[in-house]
Amino acid sequence: MSTKLMDGALYANMIKSGAAELSDNIKLVNDLNVFPIPDGDTGDNMFMTIDSGAAHLTDESETSIFKIADRAAGGMLLGARGNSGVILSRIFAGIAKGLKDKDSVNVPMFSKAMESGVKEAYGAVSVPVEGTILTVYKDGVRYANSRVTNGSSFDDYFNDLLWELKRSLDRTPDLLAVLKEAGVVDSGGAGFIYIAEGMKKAIGGEILNEGAQPLSARKNIDLNAFTEDSVLEFGYCTEFLLRLQKAKIDIDSFDIDALISWLNSVGDSVVAFREGTIVKVHVHTKKPGDVFNYVQQFGEFLTMKIENMTLQHNETHAQKQFEPKPKKPHKKYGIVSVATGDGIKDTFLSLGCDCVVDGGQSMNPSTEDLIEAFEEVNADIIFVFPNNGNIIMAANQAAALYKDADVHIIPSKTIGEGYAAISMLDTTSNDIDTIIAEQKEIIAGVVTGMVSKAVRDTEMDGVEIKKDDYVGFVEDKIYIDDQNRKAAAFGLTEKLGAKRYDIMLVIVGEDVPKAEADEIYKELRKAYRRTEIVMIDGGQPIYDYIIILE
Repeated sequence: MSTKLMDGALYANMIKSGAAELSDNIKLVNDLNVFPIPDGDTGDNMFMTIDSGAAHLTDESETSIFKIADRAAGGMLLGARGNSGVILSRIFAGIAKGLKDKDSVNVPMFSKAMESGVKEAYGAVSVPVEGTILTVYKDGVRYANSRVTNGSSFDDYFNDLLWELKRSLDRTPDLLAVLKEAGVVDSGGAGFIYIAEGMKKAIGGEILNEGAQPLSARKNIDLNAFTEDSVLEFGYCTEFLLRLQKAKIDIDSFDIDALISWLNSVGDSVVAFREGTIVKVHVHTKKPGDVFNYVQQFGEFLTMKIENMTLQHNETHAQKQFEPKPKKPHKKYGIVSVATGDGIKDTFLSLGCDCVVDGGQSMNPSTEDLIEAFEEVNADIIFVFPNNGNIIMAANQAAALYKDADVHIIPSKTIGEGYAAISMLDTTSNDIDTIIAEQKEIIAGVVTGMVSKAVRDTEMDGVEIKKDDYVGFVEDKIYIDDQNRKAAAFGLTEKLGAKRYDIMLVIVGEDVPKAEADEIYKELRKAYRRTEIVMIDGGQPIYDYIIILE
């Protein structure tokens, strides 16, 4: 029997099923990376984003499709990672907006919500690029919507949607030359197709991963971790959705900033934002009852969740993930950067960073990770250095949500750009526009070359690449391929005209033996006598050498 009406329960199953289908195909999506190095993380980012949304759908008694959609979108907003994850979160945020105040919908009503997802996703990207997940989703929705009639079933709709999603994905190499050159289709578009296939299976009554909780909701609770002799250390992870009520307050004058200020006085790791008449709150506090009693003066709860943060399967992990970090002394300016590798993180801290968020290529931090870093820094004005082009969108989303500081994203796309910009950050003018302009000028003068092992045979930029060779590149341009790692690094410096630069920093990766690093240092000093050469043991994965020229 065909399905012609969708309520919240069905939509919740569709989200969970979409996450499960993508989970089964993460590697296939990751392997669609354009660059022939092990940096594909689109599948991971998209899965962790939608899984974060699925984790918020634990109330099986809720049947309103809007409440379910809004809850899922809120979870994806905080869990969004990477550009593909942020765009995915905006797609589902747009769908939720299109379902506003509806308990159930037919196909014509749902099709309008899907179109709202197109608008929201395109609006989230400053310069939309065709040939990506944006195009694939847009094409699929508009084709499926064009075939909707009053008698359409959801089975029909998703058949049409998937038909065009796949056709559009096949066309992505014709829209993006870099895809055609690499011989792949867009990974984000492919990831969305798996999600849509999972959603279609739920419509047909097929339950994927029946009985399983979302990854982000799975916890092996050890009740012995908190006994009658324990003392509460980590407090409670407290989350809720609150519907503002006209009978209690003047909704138009409700001050979210005042609420955030109060929450910070009773807890830590505060994330709070308002979407229409719904307020989403996340806070770590030792007195969740006080929080619930206080906010109920503004409205009534849609969802509530309290977890004792000591009850985790691994105490060390629990402390790392959940222990509220003490705020640093309040200051006017703060610095947050993103990096991976102990040596690189220590270097950024020595440059004056207040907080270094763990992350980089293949391990992008979430929106919520960044917000927690802002909270820890405790400054009036925070400068954020993503140091990776795939983290900038999540950083912008985090900055828009955070209300306790004036957050500015410095668009550093590489570790080299971040290093140079932070080392020369000058706030003495106290003029934000001047500071940001100076930072962008510094970034423009930095060249960051990288060396990594190739994961497949291909040809790019006129360079023939063999699997397991080492490639040297800058951004998306490959300069050299060599069987020898040290030769690839040295050759890259020659290709980049290192003699023209005053300073060369070489950051050594975790897989490079010390003897090899010592050898290349001696060879570089001999070849570039007028250039100051600094070696740093970065300990970073993926990139064996990061070469920064200033």
